[in-house]
Order: sequence, then structure tokens, then C-alpha cells
Amino acid sequence: MTKTSGLAVDTAVAYFRAWTGGDIKKAEQYFADTLVCDAPRAGHVEGAATYKRVLEDFMKLVTGGTLIAAFGDDSSAMLYYEIESTMVKKTPIAEYVKVKDGKITYVRILFDQTPWHAARKERGIS
Repeated sequence: MTKTSGLAVDTAVAYFRAWTGGDIKKAEQYFADTLVCDAPRAGHVEGAATYKRVLEDFMKLVTGGTLIAAFGDDSSAMLYYEIESTMVKKTPIAEYVKVKDGKITYVRILFDQTPWHAARKERGIS
């Protein structure tokens, strides 16, 4: 794993390890109350409580995660990782995170949805 140092990098990595390890309580410790997320399936999400529900739903599908790279500084970080899930064997994901005072204020998640659409269609899920 490639990593540079900084508060945002450390926070983003700790958050990643918590949620991919199945620990939502630990993951939400890193959320600012005003957290905003933009993600492919969830769309634009505002507020820590709403984001927690979105993440919990996603975590139900996740069977593992491998952090490949993390870099940034004290205010922002970029994570690149792969998750394994019950829907799609492996999904590479890029996640941009903004951090203020040790709390995540913004998350932008990018990944190719094509295999996820196919898996949903195959299972009859909209």
C-alpha cells in the first residue's frame, strides 16, 4: 500500500479499515455531523445519520476490502481500494475524502457500476 502522511490520510484509512472490518460504530466516529457524500448509487447524501444508513446497507454486501493506496495531506485524502462483495467479486473504487478537525466532512466515491447493474438485473433487483 502506498501512503503519505497527514491527518486526512490517517482519518480516511482508519474509517476504511473500520467499515470494511464491519465496525459501523467505529466508522461513524470519523463522521462530521454535516458530512456530505456523492456516490454512484446513493446519489447526493447529506448528514451523518443518512450516510450511516447508506453505508450500513452497502456493508451488508461487502465481504472484504483491500486498501491499495492512500495519499493526501491534513485536509484531503484519496483512497484507492478493492472490495469483495456478494454481488460482484471485486470492485475497484476511488474515494476522495475531505477532513476537518479529524472528522470526515465530504466523501466522493467513484467506481464502474456496469458489473453492479448486471448483477442486480441477474437477481431481479432494481
